[in-house]
Amino acid sequence: MTEAALSPPAEQSVPTAPAPPEVSSLRLVLTLAVGGLVCGLLLVLAFQATLPAIQQNKEAAIERAVREVLNAPQRFVALFVHGGKLVAEAPAGVDAKGLERVFLGLDAASRPVGFAMVSGEPGFQDTVRLIFGCDAEGRTLLGMKVLESKETPGLGDKIEKSAPFISQFKGAAAPIVGVKAGDGSGKAEEIDMITGATISSKTVIRIINNKLEKMRPLLEAYGVETGP
Repeated sequence: MTEAALSPPAEQSVPTAPAPPEVSSLRLVLTLAVGGLVCGLLLVLAFQATLPAIQQNKEAAIERAVREVLNAPQRFVALFVHGGKLVAEAPAGVDAKGLERVFLGLDAASRPVGFAMVSGEPGFQDTVRLIFGCDAEGRTLLGMKVLESKETPGLGDKIEKSAPFISQFKGAAAPIVGVKAGDGSGKAEEIDMITGATISSKTVIRIINNKLEKMRPLLEAYGVETGP
């Protein structure tokens, strides 16, 4: 055997791939900016496309809630708070969407049965938003319904799920007073708070009392102006 046959094979060079071209920082920034602009535009278009349906659903939910807290009136009309009083129509040049609304329930003879109002204040977790109904003088409650709440599941959320708690507001005298469950004296203004959720219970009571304190003069003045 020759020496050439015993020698190891010669090493073969492995070709290396060419390095990718370097992308400039400016190009990266422009790409990200364009992508962000396109995504933002798509979000805006999607929001605008769905906004009418969202608003329509919200209005339908409010209408159902108004009928519930006013004990199914024959019909109801929306009044607007403007200039320190209730008006049937927004003044010329004023956008009605920016005005606070109060809903007046009417019976079959078009006599007032009560007012429904929406209000909200901070609770234990987040803002609690509710609607409640009261008689034409704002002295007796007709019902209450929580519209939005993020209170603690299993405890605070009972303000919108507990039938015994909610039912107490029907016929309660205003201003209402929260009492520990079982410690009440039977007065018409007393509301038994939910055990383990006193903060959320107090929030509901505070929202109603504060709203009534603010709105009662307007309710009484509207009744005087419109007459029987």
